[in-house]
Amino acid sequence: MKLVSIVTACYNEEENVGKLCSAVREVFSGLGGYSYEHLFIDNASEDGTFAALKREAAADKRVKIIRNSRNFGHIRSPFHALLQANGDAVISLSADFQDPPALIADFLRLWESGSMIVAGVKTRSEESPLLFRLRQYSYGLMNRISEVRHVENFTGFGLYDRRVIDILRGINDPYPYFRGLIADIGFEIAKVEYKQPARRSGVTKNNFYSLYDMAMLGFTNYSKIPLRAATFLGFIMSVLSLFVAFVYLVYKLIYWEQFSLGMAPVVIGLFFMFSVQLLFLGIAGEYICSIHTKVLRRPLVIEAERVNF
Repeated sequence: MKLVSIVTACYNEEENVGKLCSAVREVFSGLGGYSYEHLFIDNASEDGTFAALKREAAADKRVKIIRNSRNFGHIRSPFHALLQANGDAVISLSADFQDPPALIADFLRLWESGSMIVAGVKTRSEESPLLFRLRQYSYGLMNRISEVRHVENFTGFGLYDRRVIDILRGINDPYPYFRGLIADIGFEIAKVEYKQPARRSGVTKNNFYSLYDMAMLGFTNYSKIPLRAATFLGFIMSVLSLFVAFVYLVYKLIYWEQFSLGMAPVVIGLFFMFSVQLLFLGIAGEYICSIHTKVLRRPLVIEAERVNF
């Protein structure tokens, strides 16, 4: 029988993890020819998530748990869990039911037909319409400036063949942009479209900073355009400034007595130039921050405990 690894990252999901175990168990009870393991990585939850997972693991040895020593964030922890999976196929599944477990059967069908990567693509969502549109815009922008063609509206929910996981193990990136890595591998990606349901219980752990962090990670890893835009804009502004200065000089020489420069153009020009400089200093800082993180080469997570391994 082929082994399928279901990988779920969680943080403060006490109300959802037990229901998710039951939902996955029900899906596989209707599938023949597969055994499975359900690997949870708990990012040092502060509620009863770990206790709930231990109860599930005691009742079902297919439930495995990694507990981190602290919260290592929403990027490093899920990636580490994927690398610990032993299945012939690995499926990433969120704990809040926004990734429908029922799609596991569709993923496996496409995998059996030869697809090594199957991506869940959300075409609609029950989340905030404004937030969904902003996500769509960010995915589109990423594709336009990226050196690699990304899958739009793909959050990581999908199936990955063991060969794909082995490739990811060899990349050794301490702060990986997972969606970019999947696109960068280059294998053909099968897509399963779905409507993203609302969160089952609890509140989302994403905030503006985490979403910004993910977006900037993608830009700094897969595009040089922001840096080059700073160079081109600097050159254009230099030429424009020289032209304006020349016009002002000629106008002053012709109308020496009548023309007064005044302070307003000077103040406006200075504030504008300082704003542009600060913007591109910030962009350069993001790239330096990305380099700094990779140079430190810290581990993805530090594990405190394993259960049922």
